[in-house]
Amino acid sequence: MNAKLDSTVTTRPVTRATFDEVLVPTYAPAQMVPVRAAGLDLWDQNGKHYLDFTSGIAVASLGHCNPVLVEALTRQANTLWHLGNGYTNEPVLRLALALTEATFADRAFFCNSGAEANEAALKLARKVAHAKFGDKKPRIVSCLNSFHGRTLFTVSVGGQAKYTEGFEPLPPSIDHIPYNDIEAAKAAIGDDVCAVIVEPVQGEGGVMPGNPEYLKTLRELCDKVGAVLIFDEVQCGMGRTGSLFAYQGYGVTPDILTSAKALGNGYPIGAMLTTEELAKHLAVGTHGTTYGGNPLAATVALTVLETINQPAFLARVKEASEKLIVKLEGLVRDFPQMFSAVRGAGLLLGLVVAEPFKGRSKDIQRAAEAQGLMILIAGMDVVRLAPALIVSDAQIDEADRIIRLAIAELTKAA
Repeated sequence: MNAKLDSTVTTRPVTRATFDEVLVPTYAPAQMVPVRAAGLDLWDQNGKHYLDFTSGIAVASLGHCNPVLVEALTRQANTLWHLGNGYTNEPVLRLALALTEATFADRAFFCNSGAEANEAALKLARKVAHAKFGDKKPRIVSCLNSFHGRTLFTVSVGGQAKYTEGFEPLPPSIDHIPYNDIEAAKAAIGDDVCAVIVEPVQGEGGVMPGNPEYLKTLRELCDKVGAVLIFDEVQCGMGRTGSLFAYQGYGVTPDILTSAKALGNGYPIGAMLTTEELAKHLAVGTHGTTYGGNPLAATVALTVLETINQPAFLARVKEASEKLIVKLEGLVRDFPQMFSAVRGAGLLLGLVVAEPFKGRSKDIQRAAEAQGLMILIAGMDVVRLAPALIVSDAQIDEADRIIRLAIAELTKAA
């Protein structure tokens, strides 16, 4: 093979077919290829316009190409890009100060993704248990239908067998219980448990909000047995529920919180937040990452945090949520053969597919996309909507209009 790069390779046309030719087939992306976006508006290679109610799976919460974030990133790109972890930098110090002042946490660890944030949280929990109890407290309790990342450790902790099949043997001492089941939690969380990890609102598992009493019980059980309570707020955090983090709305404080996705609005960054008492167990050399907390990522994340963590901004999220829920409830009322319920929190909402359309959430997603609306699924029986937090009333109305068009076409085809 000629080692010299073909001079045309970076300029020749690429299409959706190129994905099938050169990328590892871990995804099955849509046939259209986005090329440009601003706010909630997006255009594909053919110039077709779409209204984006996915925000990159709850990532671009301030919209695509947000000008305030573009300015912050550009400024930092002309200042300092990267340092090895033998050095610190001003942006990451400012970000850590801002996050700890805004939350229960005393300490922050930065990485590149939600999976890495959860990996750090789980490693910390095991480290703490080992330091205090030796090998007597290794067990981790998670929930069925949860999702915590794609590393071997986090995918094993996640409660969906479809993501672990073929990757055995899996890490041991991990158990799964039904979500929102208090009696199952009481039965599972014993003295040998080092950590309980839970999403306050399950995203991939069907847009399922946690019952307040359930989350409170997890807190009490962890306190009783000396286990660490981890809240995975990778998808539901950073303002999406109408609070900066969902735990603040529930009034239940974890020992460790993980964040990513919207923290960087699309620039890769993750964070693990925890207390002084726990953080001391990750001493020098026990954990790390090359890119975690680099100046570019930290600058963007700080700007995102400063924008979202404002009373007026969070109040608007709640207002937009109420308006979108009304529209979705209208769809349930008008199309009972397709949808049976609305669930979720804030601007992370799900339409539960009714019995006649069971297993066809992907069909609904494709029908909406054909009409110019990008939406998500959460399994085969839930349509998920996670628009940018800056969504307008007019855009909510437009999404409702397009979904109704999509339903008409879908039912006509059926």
